[in-house]
Amino acid sequence: MKRKIIKIDSEKCNGCGACAIACHEGAIGMVDGKARLLREDYCDGLGDCLPACPTGAITFEEREAPAYDEQAVQAAKHRLSGGGAIPMGCPGMNAKRIVREEPAGRSVHAQVPASELSQWPVQIKLVNVNAPYFNGAHLLVAADCTAYAYGDFHHAFIRNRVTLIGCPKLDEGDYSEKLEAILRNNDIKSVTVVRMEVPCCGGIEQAVKTALQASGKFIPWRVVVISTDGELLEE
Repeated sequence: MKRKIIKIDSEKCNGCGACAIACHEGAIGMVDGKARLLREDYCDGLGDCLPACPTGAITFEEREAPAYDEQAVQAAKHRLSGGGAIPMGCPGMNAKRIVREEPAGRSVHAQVPASELSQWPVQIKLVNVNAPYFNGAHLLVAADCTAYAYGDFHHAFIRNRVTLIGCPKLDEGDYSEKLEAILRNNDIKSVTVVRMEVPCCGGIEQAVKTALQASGKFIPWRVVVISTDGELLEE
């Protein structure tokens, strides 16, 4: 059928990824540092991505293209959310980098360690698989209890990494499919898994292993185990 659909000028695209975040249908992804229309049948032709592009690389064109498949879009969202509903437009889902400056003039009585978190969101189920901060990233996938158990967690693990957290026992669904999409769609340099010693925490390690195998990429990875009293058991 002939219909209105977006067109991306790769020469104008600066690879910021803002359009991929703005596209609620998941039609746009980042490939080799450039935005691409990955699924024509996911593009609804409404153009939420147009105002998000800072270089004017996205325009409309009318041409032969598959019809917009809303059912397929909703099914894809369901899979990537692990079976749960993702509230589109929720401020907690807005992807952003966090650039930190050196603290200026803290008093002796206010020596609080600085946060090392470099992006938002951190929950595996909320993160956009095409968020621009994933490209070239060293990835940390951590069971959420680990940050409470290990006192130096920010400096030891979050620093210089993009952080994803979850609880394989309490969260519904499996993380592996969404993690696979992150690994497949982005240039991930390494993966560090931090889990607790309890058996149920093995689910997050297994999800990462499954995702790495399914991605078809060779990415260095390691697993760190934290004891329930906050000690490093394996590294």
